[in-house]
Amino acid sequence: MTSYRYGGFWKRGFAFLVDRMILFFIYMIFLFVGKAALNSGFNSVELELSQRFLIYYLTMHLLGMLYFTYFHGTTGQTPGKMLFGLQVIQSSGEQMTPGIAFLRWVGYIYSGLILNLGFFWIIFDRKKQGWHDKIAGTLVICRHEVPPPAESDQKMP
Repeated sequence: MTSYRYGGFWKRGFAFLVDRMILFFIYMIFLFVGKAALNSGFNSVELELSQRFLIYYLTMHLLGMLYFTYFHGTTGQTPGKMLFGLQVIQSSGEQMTPGIAFLRWVGYIYSGLILNLGFFWIIFDRKKQGWHDKIAGTLVICRHEVPPPAESDQKMP
């Protein structure tokens, strides 16, 4: 069995913050494009402010789901995780799949339900797994920090 160095709470938190900042800029582009479309007369359907907010909120939620599912499902790394040298893999050691990445994203919702306790769980867990990792059967590992080789792997002088 391969041993890994697991990504800790702070490193993962900062990587998530980078990803949220990227998503924030994408959200702002959508907001400005939508506002410009409304101001230019592209308002064929009259919607109340609460309906517009709901559409915007659902669109942003969908973009976040696509962002995390795509990056985790294809490479196991979002831009934030790439920056901090982290990668998401399955607990079996296999690479991520889009299906597992989507399940992990659904787990984000569960992790955040009760005061974000599922994310803080990373601090106390032996393998640094949050509830979303446990739900999807994933690990976050440090790619640039290789654990020391086993004694049988070391060469004799």
